[in-house]
Amino acid sequence: MSVKISEKIIKNLVAPESGNRITYDTQIPGFGVRVTSAGAVSFVLNYYSRGRERRITIGKYPEWTVVAARNRALDLRREINEGNDPLERRQEERIAPTVSELAAQFFERHVVAHKRPSSIRNDREMLQGIILPKLGQLHVQSVSKRDVEDLHQAMKGTPYRGNRVLALLSTMFSYAIEKEWRPDNPARGITKFAENRREKWLTAEELRRFTQALDAYPDQNAADALRLLMLTGSREMEVLKSEWLQYDLERGAFIKPSHSTKEKKEERIPLNTAALELLTRMKEQSGGEGFLFPGLNGDKPRTTLRRTWVQVCKAAALADVVTLQGKRRAITRYRPTIRIHDLRHSFASHLVSNGVSLHIVGKLLGHSQAQTTMRYAHIQDEALRTASNKFGSIYQNAGKKKE
Repeated sequence: MSVKISEKIIKNLVAPESGNRITYDTQIPGFGVRVTSAGAVSFVLNYYSRGRERRITIGKYPEWTVVAARNRALDLRREINEGNDPLERRQEERIAPTVSELAAQFFERHVVAHKRPSSIRNDREMLQGIILPKLGQLHVQSVSKRDVEDLHQAMKGTPYRGNRVLALLSTMFSYAIEKEWRPDNPARGITKFAENRREKWLTAEELRRFTQALDAYPDQNAADALRLLMLTGSREMEVLKSEWLQYDLERGAFIKPSHSTKEKKEERIPLNTAALELLTRMKEQSGGEGFLFPGLNGDKPRTTLRRTWVQVCKAAALADVVTLQGKRRAITRYRPTIRIHDLRHSFASHLVSNGVSLHIVGKLLGHSQAQTTMRYAHIQDEALRTASNKFGSIYQNAGKKKE
């Protein structure tokens, strides 16, 4: 039966005793309304593709109105006339991977396989806390540049974090291209937020308070880890995961294996006198075997210094007081004004400000590219200006008349 489908026609439909019955529209070829024996009503579209008659369900009534269903039928007809099969496309979408599935595979095969523990932790936090709640249920091939832009813009209050999320998405979609899950990268071409690089380093007075706080801290093994970080300019995990066999105290060197360094190559860093004294004392106390900073069970290294860092910074007056509202009462917390990584900046900055060349500082930090060390160039300029001012003072004094 063919009629012009309307709300009135639908309301007058009679359910068959069994199976279903379809009433076709007189205006749009193949467009119809189906009623089942249970009384369920839905809109359908019949069409031919590659010589086969096919039927696609548009949607249920009354969730879909007659007008909406007609418009959708016209859109599908245009798609069919262009040589596409909408039912085949829908079936492909149902089995197509979602962003959650992409993230799971990308994380195991790329992040875990190639990144350092701290980077793995950061990527996991960004995926689980930011990316997947917004994009996880979308199919990989349906994510648009607008989707990524909206997510990025929502993080304008934290520009550094927002840019790291954008970079992670870009790498993840590049992986999707390699897997042939989509042809392009929707994260490319999006303008990053401007970042004000945060270069904090401890002044001489702050260093004094910091070392005093370390001396007073109950867990001296954790305090020694911070001392060694400060005295060697090393990265946190390079020190925490280090073993005694990496330290040559006779020749005064810290040998960092390639698997523990950011540059993925072995580094041999000379140890200063203060670091040697610290390590000698630690070796006498511990016996000098295994990890320098063992975890609770002893067979694995300590993985974090977060609690120690907060307490030491609090004692050194290097933390802000933050009040949070708990379930029953206000809770006071302390937020350090510096990061553990700033000990590395302090090591480098004090050396540069005291006349050590950027080349030498770069070698001590294990930088493979000179450009990385150039962030300390402005400090070197100040040191050179101070030295130059000494002659300026001599010149000015020479021009003064003697009384």
